[in-house]
Amino acid sequence: MELRHLRYFVAVVDAGNFTRAAEQLGISQPPLSQQIQRLEHEIGAPLLRRLTRGVELTDAGKTLYDDAVNILKLTDSALERARSVARGVSGTLRIGFASSTAFNPQVFSLLHRFRESYPGMELLPQEREMSGLMTALADGAIDVAFIRLPCERSKDFACRVIDFEPMVVALPSAHPLAQKEDVALVALKDESLITFPRDVAPSLYDSVIAACNEAGFTPKLGQQSPQVTSAISMVATGFGYAVVPASLGKIDDKNVTCLPLTGPPLITQVALAWRRNDNGKAAMHLLKLL
Repeated sequence: MELRHLRYFVAVVDAGNFTRAAEQLGISQPPLSQQIQRLEHEIGAPLLRRLTRGVELTDAGKTLYDDAVNILKLTDSALERARSVARGVSGTLRIGFASSTAFNPQVFSLLHRFRESYPGMELLPQEREMSGLMTALADGAIDVAFIRLPCERSKDFACRVIDFEPMVVALPSAHPLAQKEDVALVALKDESLITFPRDVAPSLYDSVIAACNEAGFTPKLGQQSPQVTSAISMVATGFGYAVVPASLGKIDDKNVTCLPLTGPPLITQVALAWRRNDNGKAAMHLLKLL
């Protein structure tokens, strides 16, 4: 049984006769009658009673008609879903986030615009440390990744910088320096610096240590937080201070105060990375929004 046979059969029933059905289908009446006869031959029973002014369904025809309508609806729906996925207007987009990039306002704005532009797309986010993120992108486990530069493995992918984000100092709100408008790193040289594992965010880690060295001191490394974002919680509990991207200052914690740094600005780059020569429509739509 061919799908077109079902379409012809339903068209004849809906039109009420062969002549109108043939006109609607854009074919002549004799080939249409032949296709219906083939369908009846395959089923082994007549489906239509040919009347003087039209057609009438037999019992077998009534049963087939209901099922045929449902089959055609399912088929049309499946085709449309497949076409939507192919156009990148439905389906899924797997997005990786390096630690703390999800808080960046440019990242948030881009994803918000993507959801407004492609409401049929499902976004599947996941956060990983940088090395795991790069491996997931290379292996095709994710489609795009928001990362922080510089990153050695980022050279294997196409990247576009979307924001230059300043770093700030996070202090316990009860700290004497928390009442100032800004703070110099050297003023904290005798206090514990809360860090995170370097493989979580290599560029952030290296830039913080380098900034301390350039300020004339070797930082006193204190308790280590598992992620960049969890450093805020550790500051709140009094473990020390942390140097974090400014967007983390949006985390609402009354026990933490974030202050700008004096001296040369300490900047981290936020970038979108994707596989070169990857023509996935959903990922390309995201890039176009940039």
